[in-house]
Amino acid sequence: MMKIGDPLTLELQYSDRVEKYKCKLVERKGQQLYIDYPINVETKRTAFFLDGTQLKCSFIMRDGTVYLFESEVVGRVKQKIPMIMLTYPGDDQLIKIQRRQYVRVETAVDVAVHPTNSEFHPFVTVTDDISAGGAAIIVSKQQKLESGTLIDSWFVLPMQNGDFHYFKFEAKVVRNIPLDQNRFKTSLEFVNVEALERQVLLRFCFDRQLAMRRKGIKDE
Repeated sequence: MMKIGDPLTLELQYSDRVEKYKCKLVERKGQQLYIDYPINVETKRTAFFLDGTQLKCSFIMRDGTVYLFESEVVGRVKQKIPMIMLTYPGDDQLIKIQRRQYVRVETAVDVAVHPTNSEFHPFVTVTDDISAGGAAIIVSKQQKLESGTLIDSWFVLPMQNGDFHYFKFEAKVVRNIPLDQNRFKTSLEFVNVEALERQVLLRFCFDRQLAMRRKGIKDE
């Protein structure tokens, strides 16, 4: 699926900071990828990853579709240019994200919901799903939020490395979908999200997708 010369974006899998690195696919042999030395997108400095470094990798097809996969640094080689060797899980293990679409994952995380103008009493609930663009939360019939209402929401995101990220997002209520006689699934759209916050949300969703995929493989 990937072709020689295709650009790749790398991210450390277990890191407190969200840093991205750019590189190109130089060669491919079986389940191993050979890339040139990555450049930190922010600092423009060359990165030197140790063997065993766990990475999250992504690339974009010509139609704009983004594919994600996990990888590990397994060595270095020197030919015409120095290269880093990465593992490749195979095309069937890629996670596909459509163009201009944030992947939405079904997962329950804690969220506190507060009004911006005292329209309702604050309450605590959990998500039904979440993405980098919004979330769906479980709301009781008594707490139903009207479409178009602006709220303040506090999310707790448990990351794969054991860290917890706490974010406050301004959000707009998009719709309410009845779940049963007593509950609604309320869709929220995040507004005014900072770039770093969006990156953490994307990373969280990617982590959850990979975790669900691993669980699916183990259950088979």
